[in-house]
Amino acid sequence: MRKTYPLRPEGKHPDRVLDAVKHDIRKYQKRERRRDLPEGADFWDFDCRFGADKDSAQVVHPGELMNLLDALAKDGATQCYVELLAKPGVRKPRPAGTAPEAAGEQTSDEE
Repeated sequence: MRKTYPLRPEGKHPDRVLDAVKHDIRKYQKRERRRDLPEGADFWDFDCRFGADKDSAQVVHPGELMNLLDALAKDGATQCYVELLAKPGVRKPRPAGTAPEAAGEQTSDEE
């Protein structure tokens, strides 16, 4: 998906437009994640670029996209450019001897 969203259209409340943009982005991600994975892939990953326009778009992590969109709208931008391209991802195995950082797991000598 490569799209330029207007953030301040005439006759619409900017907060509702921002909500609609976020919904459209999340809907696209959900739709792409439902596709069948190719052989050897573990999950759908996304290459993401974001900016005020196509020329100023920077590579960002997909998890940071909504925060950046909020910040851009708060600064009073009139439009934003979002580029999300789905790609198959492969999980990397953990190095031997490292413990997972699970919630509730004690990592210090608190007994």
